[in-house]
Amino acid sequence: MDRTKFVLSASEAESMAQSLGLPSVLHLLPALVQPAQNLARPPISNYHVGAVGLGSDGRVFVGVNLEFPGLPLNQSVHAEQFLLNNLAVHGCPRLLALAVSAAPCGHCRQFFQELRQPSSLQILITSEHPHQNLPFKPLSEFLSNPFGPFDLLDKESPLLLEPHNNNLYLKSQKNHENLRNGYPKKSDLDENLENSRNGFCEELGKNEALLRKEALEAANNSHAPYSGCPSGVAVMDCEGKVYRGSYVESAAYNPSLGPVQAALAAYIAGGGGGYEKIVAAALVEKEGAEVSQEDTARLLIKKVSPKCEFWVIHCFANENGYKKSSNFV
Repeated sequence: MDRTKFVLSASEAESMAQSLGLPSVLHLLPALVQPAQNLARPPISNYHVGAVGLGSDGRVFVGVNLEFPGLPLNQSVHAEQFLLNNLAVHGCPRLLALAVSAAPCGHCRQFFQELRQPSSLQILITSEHPHQNLPFKPLSEFLSNPFGPFDLLDKESPLLLEPHNNNLYLKSQKNHENLRNGYPKKSDLDENLENSRNGFCEELGKNEALLRKEALEAANNSHAPYSGCPSGVAVMDCEGKVYRGSYVESAAYNPSLGPVQAALAAYIAGGGGGYEKIVAAALVEKEGAEVSQEDTARLLIKKVSPKCEFWVIHCFANENGYKKSSNFV
């Protein structure tokens, strides 16, 4: 497996399984866990976790754990969260099975409850079964007496990996504030960016509309049924590539995944290098949101990429449907 590849197409996965003499793609999952661990970024714990999952469309997805020095540990991304975010970014509707290097913590077992029919999810812990005898077990054996979405939501509510449309829109370009992550003056920011080595895009201003559009799309895809406060983040690297992340809530609240963490996971899964190559980011959330991401997002972005320009954009709920690109200009 390509050491930087986080998604295998169905045909690639089938071909790889055959080349290794394995009877099915399901048998391939544990074989990919150790290579996945090498992609993890845990500079605090130095404990590398890899999770490899099989999607319902035959694709294979990789997830790894991420840690951020200087930030609280609850800002970390678990490999299982990264895995589910990877499926969501690539439009895979269901996770069938996964192999993971260590037993999922209670945090991640709870996070899996946001899936439709979570008890049927099959899990293999490779550290317990190094010879790949494939003793997959359902999530129900890892999480008894679960608490989940149907304790709080009706059965028609969309769950994680299912299509969402939060009917959010932007009224005008004026509804955002350029926070600049601590640079109070434009001249100060320009000087620091010119002196940085992260390849700041000269045409960033032209791409601001794209960032706002992508962040709004991420907010519209956000799974936030408990607070009613969806949000999304889009980040841009020095090559002008944009990666987006949607806020994902858990019925237990605390295992929720922030939009910046989701965007950083998408950045890494998309082949991004060091975080310092991220030069711009935009957060979209409701004005006056009861659950606001603004301060936490600003802190996280500033820590991982101090030269990054950061916008906060307030959106509004539209009861008549989702408004499109005319709102971005």
